[in-house]
Amino acid sequence: MTSYRTADSKREEYRKYLEKAGVLDALTKVLVGLYEEPEKPNNALDFLKAHLGSSGPETADVEALKIEVAELKQKLEQLTEENTVLKEKVQQYEPPADDGAPEN
Repeated sequence: MTSYRTADSKREEYRKYLEKAGVLDALTKVLVGLYEEPEKPNNALDFLKAHLGSSGPETADVEALKIEVAELKQKLEQLTEENTVLKEKVQQYEPPADDGAPEN
């Protein structure tokens, strides 16, 4: 009888752990989504995997975004440099300000 109670307490402890971690809520939401799906998918396990989000973003997508970010940073640096050069050129051709006094 003691081993039966020990197994129950371990099971209850594990259930509390899953509940605290949000696993039970996530599983419930996905299973309800599957239940409410008008056209049931052929492979319910694939549906669960896709909707649990366990895989995260696709690796190819992440790599493509990293490349794009690197390119955009390089472009930003180039444009900032160009902007600085153009500002210097504009200052060369603009007459100096005379405290707001109009010229005659």
